[in-house]
Amino acid sequence: MAGPLSGVRVIDLTSVVSGPFATMFLADQGADVVKVEPLGGDITRRSRQSVDPTGQFSALFISTNRGKRSIALDIKHPKGAEILRKLIARADVLVQNFRPQVMERLGLGEPAMRALNPRLIYVSISGAGDSGPYADKRIYDPIIQGLSGFADVQADAKTRRPQMIRTIVADKTTSVVTAQAVASALYAREKSGKGQHIKVAMLDVMIAYLWPEAMMQYTVVGQEASATDPNARPDLIFQTLDGYMTVGTISDSEWQGFCRAARSPGLAEDKRFNTPGGRAANATERIHLMADILAKRTTADWLVRLDEADVPCAPVLRRGEVMANEQVVARALIQEFDHPGIGRVRQPKPAAEFSDTPSRAPSPAPVIGEHGAEILGELGYDAQEIACLASDKVVRL
Repeated sequence: MAGPLSGVRVIDLTSVVSGPFATMFLADQGADVVKVEPLGGDITRRSRQSVDPTGQFSALFISTNRGKRSIALDIKHPKGAEILRKLIARADVLVQNFRPQVMERLGLGEPAMRALNPRLIYVSISGAGDSGPYADKRIYDPIIQGLSGFADVQADAKTRRPQMIRTIVADKTTSVVTAQAVASALYAREKSGKGQHIKVAMLDVMIAYLWPEAMMQYTVVGQEASATDPNARPDLIFQTLDGYMTVGTISDSEWQGFCRAARSPGLAEDKRFNTPGGRAANATERIHLMADILAKRTTADWLVRLDEADVPCAPVLRRGEVMANEQVVARALIQEFDHPGIGRVRQPKPAAEFSDTPSRAPSPAPVIGEHGAEILGELGYDAQEIACLASDKVVRL
């Protein structure tokens, strides 16, 4: 099995996105991820864009659960709970994103599982953490965008009305942080021999995520009122004669290069813009000025001129254009494969490249309970016992 996490077994008790996307990264990197679903399957199988007539797969589910094995269990049934405990006893990592205290009520809390498997890395993903007045709130991505200040970062420049970003950024960023934390805990266990409990809250993640630049004015205590809000300026999307592009001019050389490309040498000496501090202080005026200049030529023309001047620039692509972009094609960033029952599907290749232990190529997401008999067999159940479990609706095969 390919990947740096080959030999690591992960029990995935998560649903929706924050947990499944995190465990998918682990599967990409070689872990054996066993997705434990309710008998009806993860609710994400039926959400958003359905892509098969049986209701087993949505596009969202395929893209957050590839490369996993599925067992469908009724974990509230005593026999189902017993199977789950056997899986956990043999596992390296358990990831769950139930609301706080649900796992404890099921008899699967961290202390109990630690007693069962001292080497277990137990991961709890939550919306706002397991303490404080919001601990029991039902949380989805937009709630975190609102609470963390993320919606304020996207506020309309004129009206200052907060706006949501139109992707589940809190869920997916939490997934990345969780996967990285699991890798760190596995490394720590190699030294200590002991597992540990990892807690990741979406609110915690997004406040930390925003802090470096979006919260700059709040970094130094007592200087909040005097600091310039770095987000109170237009964005860097510029309309050209035939489309849209983006241009960055942070350093002096980049600003001077833009002025050369624009055939405006006098602009390079303008005291409002000829220093990094001046460009920041006069950002709104500078960006509007750039917009007026860039509107006079085509995107392709500007790309040639700005690349020659070594100024960061790119076309702003519509989503349907991304797959045909020359850089995306050259690096084979989007891969295709056959998904049984669905047809040809696209998936991005795993983003991290490992020279000696390459990640697995994208592969199909599982049908509900697709690997149930296989996994039960690994636990020592024989064919007759497995048939009885299916008959008693403890498992779905």
